[in-house]
Amino acid sequence: MHPALTYYLIAGLFTLSSALIWGVNTLFLLDAGLDILGVFLANAAFTAGMVLFEVPTGVFADTAGRRASFLMSVALLAVTTLLYVLAARTGAGLLVFAGISVFMGLGFTFYSGAVEAWLVDALQHIGFEGQLDRVFARGSMISGAAMLLGTIGGGVLGDLDLSLPYMMRSVMLVAVFGVAWLTMRDLGFSSRAVSLSQVPQEMLGVGRASLEYGWRRRPVRLVMLASAVQSGFMTWGFYAWQPYFLELLGRDAVWVAGAAASLIAGAMIVGNAIVDRVSALCGRRTTLLVWSGAAQCVAAVAVGLATSFWVALAGMAIVAVAMGVTGPTKQAYLHASVPSAQRATVISFDSMFGNGGGIVGQVGLGWLARAQSIGIGYVVGGAFTAVAVPLYLGVRRRGAASDLIGADGAVVRAPCAAQGIPEIAGVDARSRQPAA
Repeated sequence: MHPALTYYLIAGLFTLSSALIWGVNTLFLLDAGLDILGVFLANAAFTAGMVLFEVPTGVFADTAGRRASFLMSVALLAVTTLLYVLAARTGAGLLVFAGISVFMGLGFTFYSGAVEAWLVDALQHIGFEGQLDRVFARGSMISGAAMLLGTIGGGVLGDLDLSLPYMMRSVMLVAVFGVAWLTMRDLGFSSRAVSLSQVPQEMLGVGRASLEYGWRRRPVRLVMLASAVQSGFMTWGFYAWQPYFLELLGRDAVWVAGAAASLIAGAMIVGNAIVDRVSALCGRRTTLLVWSGAAQCVAAVAVGLATSFWVALAGMAIVAVAMGVTGPTKQAYLHASVPSAQRATVISFDSMFGNGGGIVGQVGLGWLARAQSIGIGYVVGGAFTAVAVPLYLGVRRRGAASDLIGADGAVVRAPCAAQGIPEIAGVDARSRQPAA
């Protein structure tokens, strides 16, 4: 099977199973006895687990292989999802949920960066000559469709019993494990054995690679800081809307949360489609990043100011479209300039930055939601994401080759100036920098 098709299949099935709980997770935790701050403290523990384990799992992916890392991710998520149900059934408190969430975060770190790195290595191995932007955008569209189906299904199941989406998720993850075992092969990558005594040295190597190919390269550093700012809000905002929207609607209907989540998923698909279409017209990735960042900021503030369910839902849909543009565009920017040997490591480093922002956002905005209101949280958090726009403009001013959209490093000149952002002349994409 072509690596891109395998990637689409794996990403779609993984997202379908994962998304079963995304539309009801906050409602599930509230039903289990946590208050709104407790919900986001548990979620922050999940995010903290991702930060804590990003580097060790990056070592695992870069040594044992990307396939092994993904299989480990699926197995851990299947187990920890069932533990969530057990904790709710036994009346466990915040500390138990937080502990399970840390290990659930570990499961996702085995996934983050590894599958993308597997795809890029495999495509290079077979001599792929297309645009990474389009592969990632189409993968995101498939994942978005899977998210749409998963959130609708989770909402319907949750209307019967809030634990049902979690149990179904575990069952489906077992099936995903089987599909990945049969279809994924590490192409263009050679695994190497690492003993336990070598792990500290490997982690030091990961740290050096993260600094060398990530933090010390100014364009990449700015992208990672923008990730932290936007993720700081969206990690909270993606779950806060569930009780907020039901409050605006004036009805306690779990299926509405699932339906709203499916609309958000559909909006993300629209954003992915915009990347696929606009990339043929505009030569720079930062053009998309700047405009999508500005749209996300304005729409998020509008969600918080809304007094109507439908207005808030429309605002959240615009936020989702902007996220759909930002995700694959940033992915392509990073992958276009990371050497194969450090690819999973540096992508995980970027993820660690985003998750670090997510911890701060969930704790801070969770406290603000309890002290004031969820709407105020959207206004404050959404307004803060405006910081990402000048950061992306800073990336653009550096003129890195990875900002150019085009296959095989060809210089692409397109009418971006007509969109209000001037072109930067004199950049030869053949001098591609090994940045993240």
